[in-house]
Amino acid sequence: MTTIRKQSIISSGVVYVGLALGVLTQFLLAKEFTPDQYGLVNGMFVAIGTVLSFVASVGMPAYILRFYPYYKDHMPAEKNDMITWALLVGLGGFLMTLLLGIIFHAEVIHFYETKSAALVKYYYWIFPFGLGMTIFGILEVYGWQLKKTVVTSYLKEVQVRITTLVLLVLYLTGVLGSFDLFVKLYAFNYILITLILLLLLRRWKELHFTFSVSRVTKKFFSRIRTMVLLVWWGNVFYYLSFYFAQIVIAGVVPGGLTAVGVFTLAQLAASLIQAPQRAVGAAAVGPLSRAWKEKDYGRIGRIYHRSAINQLIFSLGMFILIWINYRDGIMVFHLNPVYLAGLSTFFFIGLARVVDLGTGVNAQIIGTSGNWRVELFSGLILVVLTIPLNYVLAKKMGVVGPAVADLITLSAYNAIRWWFLYRRYRLQPFDRKSIYAILLGLAGYFICEWLFGHVHSFGWMVARSAVFVLLYVAGVLLLNLSEDVLPVWQTVKKRLGFVKGG
Repeated sequence: MTTIRKQSIISSGVVYVGLALGVLTQFLLAKEFTPDQYGLVNGMFVAIGTVLSFVASVGMPAYILRFYPYYKDHMPAEKNDMITWALLVGLGGFLMTLLLGIIFHAEVIHFYETKSAALVKYYYWIFPFGLGMTIFGILEVYGWQLKKTVVTSYLKEVQVRITTLVLLVLYLTGVLGSFDLFVKLYAFNYILITLILLLLLRRWKELHFTFSVSRVTKKFFSRIRTMVLLVWWGNVFYYLSFYFAQIVIAGVVPGGLTAVGVFTLAQLAASLIQAPQRAVGAAAVGPLSRAWKEKDYGRIGRIYHRSAINQLIFSLGMFILIWINYRDGIMVFHLNPVYLAGLSTFFFIGLARVVDLGTGVNAQIIGTSGNWRVELFSGLILVVLTIPLNYVLAKKMGVVGPAVADLITLSAYNAIRWWFLYRRYRLQPFDRKSIYAILLGLAGYFICEWLFGHVHSFGWMVARSAVFVLLYVAGVLLLNLSEDVLPVWQTVKKRLGFVKGG
């Protein structure tokens, strides 16, 4: 756990630096762009690009996650053909999605032209955005296995936002001249970080291309093919369900891209809750792959339990902190009042994220195991629930409808995974500390509402946040809710000089 804890802490720090930059960037985007422009750039580009990337990757990230230890243990680096085939398949998959995009262009136009005309205008510019996401996604997982999670986290969480911020500054200062040029340059954001990661891997001599089929590939080809196809469909189902809200809102909700902008800002706030998930998940992949190979179920269980309580503590705290400040944040920073419509939307999306994180690294555990079919089954259930629920609730409830659907579907999705791991391996991520964490968060919320619910200004936002953080962190430490929090706290105290190092 030491390696996971260290990499998780460093990666989490990188992620939160990226989130700080992201908050600044999104604040400027939401403030300077119209809501429909914001919905286009931060809503539809990201939603469609992400789904496109998982369709195009054809399960190659899962292939690397599952089989990297076999290649590493049995092949010299120069003859390891894993990354070669992964990248070639990813490129081939992207070309297929591009072809489908051209074939169904008329249908897309028909669905969006009334409520989201700007999406129709920039339709083809989403494809280079998706290409970058596809190739980077493959290289990112490869970097996880090489224990380069800090670098991949930096590129994905920080560099992308720095580039966006630079483009935004150039747009605001008139250098770019138009929103049109901003969008076209923004479309190459992920291609930039993909090139950077490729160059770094080559410089570290960790990237070797060979077109000879290795004995490992030949030996495991049947298993690789079966697993890749099943997990691929599962991932496509999952990310389609995750981003289907924006896709359907743009076509059926009055306001189109403006409604997407409202939903996306609420989803962005909820993404702050998810920061530990990305870092912990990335750091856990390597040890989990090794533990499955060695049949070390005890270690898998420890990773499962500790990831669940750690992520529950972080996600619940972040959810409540954002919730008590959401309305004041929009008003104090003079964002368009239309974004206030996203208050209820954030509530349901935020709860969905707490559920997702609070159930631990179940996706990574299943993804690195031999139970690949669970990916397909749970993903299929997710999509079967998501598509009709999003469409029906969006029509009936507007922007908040897909958020309610998100909570329902993610709860069902994680319940299936929890049940499978418990039934098959007796792996259980919860204990009484999970209940204590929830009760602690609720207590902090009600105290802050009682003290500050009637006052609204930047100063009161700071006071409200400080009181909640103080109560929540103190409670976590006093109740000893996590085995990983106290060692970190001791390290912080040593660094600050409160205790002497020994």
